[in-house]
Amino acid sequence: MEIGILGGGIAGLSVALALRKQGYNPRVYERRAVPATMGAGVTLWPNASFVLEELGLLQDIAAIGGRPLTMRRQDAAGNALGGLDIGLLDRTMGYPSYTVLRRHLQQVLLDHAARAKIPVEFGRRAVAIELDAHGRAVAHFENGASIRPDLLIGADGRMGSVARKFVAGDNTPIYQGFVNWIGVAQGQHPLVDDISIQDFWGAGERFGCVPIRPDLVYWAAAQVRPLHEATPTADMRKEVEDLFAQWPEPVAHLIRSTPANAIQLIAVHDLEPLHTWSRANVLLVGDAAHAPLPTSGQGACQALEDAWHLARCLDGASGGLDDVFQAFSRIRAPKTARLAEQGRVFARGLFATDPEICRIRNERAKASDPVSDVQVLAAGWGQGLPMLGGAEITSVEGDGIGSLYRIE
Repeated sequence: MEIGILGGGIAGLSVALALRKQGYNPRVYERRAVPATMGAGVTLWPNASFVLEELGLLQDIAAIGGRPLTMRRQDAAGNALGGLDIGLLDRTMGYPSYTVLRRHLQQVLLDHAARAKIPVEFGRRAVAIELDAHGRAVAHFENGASIRPDLLIGADGRMGSVARKFVAGDNTPIYQGFVNWIGVAQGQHPLVDDISIQDFWGAGERFGCVPIRPDLVYWAAAQVRPLHEATPTADMRKEVEDLFAQWPEPVAHLIRSTPANAIQLIAVHDLEPLHTWSRANVLLVGDAAHAPLPTSGQGACQALEDAWHLARCLDGASGGLDDVFQAFSRIRAPKTARLAEQGRVFARGLFATDPEICRIRNERAKASDPVSDVQVLAAGWGQGLPMLGGAEITSVEGDGIGSLYRIE
């Protein structure tokens, strides 16, 4: 079977690797001319590490990633708001959590794709997909070329996905009312005291920092603002530094330790959950299918899960692609829709501007039971995977709010 994958990011490359392990020969088409990714870094939670181990990548990730064991929350004045015992979460789920720069994760995926002899073609921007006379999808590229594979996988992201437009008829992302400035701070001396994720909550503002090493930390600063003001300025580092000048350390130090030209501004969008992820012989995966907010903490993790589940669905299929697509969406749609909704719910509370709402939010965070939070996280993130001692999790108790104390 000829398989074409539109998109060479985390979703596209992990799907290619998973399918190659099953004996298929996928080919990846990436719109960018060179390897590049949006974003600073990601936290790979235990459900992602399970998939990475299955793909044979976890050892490489461990070599380049950080190993956080705690997450601490504070308000903008530095008052403690509780946290998460990541070590307990890892032990409960049976796999470690890692922090990694997105570009380094991308390079690991590309290296393994090269070893597996998976063709990855850059500079291949898809502009349209249409059906031929036999009902098979044809993807047309900007350079005039086209492909007509037996299976076409759309892993072309949340912004302007050609595959999502073909499947759903619409690919319009939804602005969720806040922006993220993201950056990577690096110094000759330690920038933080330990490898702990730190999350600072304000009123309509947030700052999160994620160490990989004490001298290498990626961060995201966020603020509520209307879309027409969500545009880069000439000196974004000064803008962010001024905005968070009075916040607890290491906030200001991390901003100052980031090259001014390396800070990006992102107007944060997500997508509505789809009723169907496929049309004809086209299947959506990753952000093209389900694009949660960064407040879900699960964007990259769910892209990796897609790869593992799709390989299993293809391997166990006795019928045609329709059966594969139905099985895949039946497994993936409920979990990804739930995580996307949780991301939205948490964002609404996190970016509240009313002082009383923020006070209640903070009090609830301080009063949360850390052991219960871990149990909810383990159940929610492990759902559908053979984790937790090999037992499949088939139900999730609680509201899952613990899973939302994340940045990505």
